[in-house]
Amino acid sequence: MLVGILSDTHDNAASMAAAMALLRQRGCQRFIHCGDVGSPRILDHLAGLDASFVWGNCDWDRPALERHARCLGITCHGAFGEFDLDGAPAALLHGDDHRLKARLLAEQRHAYLLQGHTHLAEDRRIGRVRLINPGALHRANPRTVAILDTASGALELLAVSLTPPSASDPGAG
Repeated sequence: MLVGILSDTHDNAASMAAAMALLRQRGCQRFIHCGDVGSPRILDHLAGLDASFVWGNCDWDRPALERHARCLGITCHGAFGEFDLDGAPAALLHGDDHRLKARLLAEQRHAYLLQGHTHLAEDRRIGRVRLINPGALHRANPRTVAILDTASGALELLAVSLTPPSASDPGAG
């Protein structure tokens, strides 16, 4: 399964639209947002898809996000989520709760720990846990998302461009 991992949109609708277009074009079947969504309109880009998210430290109107997610059929895990990721136990948090993150890493119960918050992409192993941060879609250069291939374990970080290639660009199309 190809999993699109996003984080830290901070209500940047243009970045979210570009990121989702890229991830869908690349064949992602599941989408996970690691927090700091920003507003319910960002969740509209996940409507009708197998998608879930957690709150970030800048998600101020959490009841509105949760209500809108419910209407769209998107799973809101609150501040922390645990789920099965194609047969492997996964944990999802924003990354601002350092005690929770330290506890999860110490317990070594998950194959994956997905997080955002730092606006920096990261992929590393801590014991048996693979810590993945896709980077950010706001206040980051470059803006990045990640695709995890759960069958092979391959992780690809993708730069998200807000300007589509022009018709005169030899690489366009």
